[in-house]
Amino acid sequence: MNPAHPAPESDKPVIWTVSVSRLSDLFRDITLEYDHLASIEPVQLGFDDAARHIRERLANEHCDVVIAAGSNAAWLKGRISVPVIAAKASGFDVLQALSRARRVSERIGVISYQAPLPQLGEFAANFGIALAQRTYVTREDARAAVKELKSAGIEVIVGAGLITDLAEEAGLTGVFLYSAASIRQAFDDALELARLTRLEADRGRGRRTAAGADSRRARRGLNDLRGESAAMERLRQGVVLYARSPSTVLIEGETGSGKELVAQAIHRESPRRGANRPFVAVNCGAIAESLLESELFGHEEGAFTGARRGGHAGLFEAANGGTLFLDEIGEMPLPLQTRLLRVLEEREVMRVGGTRPVPIDVRVISATHCDLETRVREGRFRADLFYRLAVLRLALPPLRERVDDIVALAEWSLKGALAALDARPHPNLHAEMSACAPLLEAYAWPGNVRELRNLMERLALFLAAEPLQALTPAFVLSVAPELGRRGTASVSGSAPAPGFAPARESVAEVLARFGGQRDLAARHLGISRTTLWRRLKSEA
Repeated sequence: MNPAHPAPESDKPVIWTVSVSRLSDLFRDITLEYDHLASIEPVQLGFDDAARHIRERLANEHCDVVIAAGSNAAWLKGRISVPVIAAKASGFDVLQALSRARRVSERIGVISYQAPLPQLGEFAANFGIALAQRTYVTREDARAAVKELKSAGIEVIVGAGLITDLAEEAGLTGVFLYSAASIRQAFDDALELARLTRLEADRGRGRRTAAGADSRRARRGLNDLRGESAAMERLRQGVVLYARSPSTVLIEGETGSGKELVAQAIHRESPRRGANRPFVAVNCGAIAESLLESELFGHEEGAFTGARRGGHAGLFEAANGGTLFLDEIGEMPLPLQTRLLRVLEEREVMRVGGTRPVPIDVRVISATHCDLETRVREGRFRADLFYRLAVLRLALPPLRERVDDIVALAEWSLKGALAALDARPHPNLHAEMSACAPLLEAYAWPGNVRELRNLMERLALFLAAEPLQALTPAFVLSVAPELGRRGTASVSGSAPAPGFAPARESVAEVLARFGGQRDLAARHLGISRTTLWRRLKSEA
């Protein structure tokens, strides 16, 4: 892999190594051998902290590949939009580690991620080694495995960095599993993956140059799904998982909750993300029935009065090789539902007025704000189409169920809105926004993230006009009086927004009712302990 001449700095692939254990030292040593081939930077964080850090940086920086190992690599693979190369211990690594462990004690424990090391038990039996194997998924699992092995009289434990650290914390000897050769292989794999990725991107740019700029593409990705709440973490994991499948996806969520954003992220994470693989979106409720059929399926010349001369390819043909996003699918008229079902089943489309079917390769992602199952029962939506569209389903959480994300989203949106107006945010914007947290979190946000973003644009306009104006709760209320209407319903029939106590009962009263137990009080109010503490301070 080592060329005679290093690549120019601007052409170097960008690799980030992720580790919080002694693997960091090995990464650092190997980096010196590869820094003429790539721009390599360590990220000395793990698990959620690493995933959050990488997502934030990817909003403004480029990275081709991430290298990690063991449970850290597995954790990152489902949570970031960059390819992850997992450093793997070879069979020779295992033998060397067992040899070192045997010098310490004849009673050896091996703790591996997810599954036991293959053939290790048979090897130990053949060579007379007293060996106990355990597996882990979480840090808690690993700690419990170390404790169990210690109780069983094991004196030395072989494993990855997390395992050896925990073993030594428990007073045992830890033997590190990975060798320099295994880490070099991971770097080689990362460089090759970066090379292939850039080659495909260059080919795509060449195709676009030859055919003209293609505006039919997904501009948003996984990094745009902002928020650190548990609900958003589950959503990002769902996006990464569903992106691997070619099956249809039905996205369900209230108005403004980001359904198209999620659809674009699924496309961007999927094998259909290539430069010549389009993302085409259409709102089925915004186009008249008489035009929607032609827009979706295309038409031949003379098919109807006003038909385009020479005919017209529909959106299915335009999305060939990529993804077609059907927004507000619940608004599609019944006659067109029948045609859509046939297209999905036969994988071919017949233009209006045409006689020749056109084969297509399109992944369909649909979205709705209504309850399609209710519409099926009412006879307003075909049951067979519903099941065909909903092979995979994603339910987007409304903003009122993501209370802990509201302030961070508001601050990020406000900064973006101020930048669009060429205005600078206050140096103490974060503190000012935190002071407005009770006001923002008490509102039901019926328009969800879209409403929050629009409100921040309104605030930015006033702040840009009055640069010395502090962002106080009173000022926010003067610009957005709707925030003061605490009883605002989120949607018809919805429960009141979690995040505020009814006017007749303060947070302090709720806390007193639960005997000062903050966990119970926070659960009753639908907020986190941090938000509960902040509310108590504001009421004091």
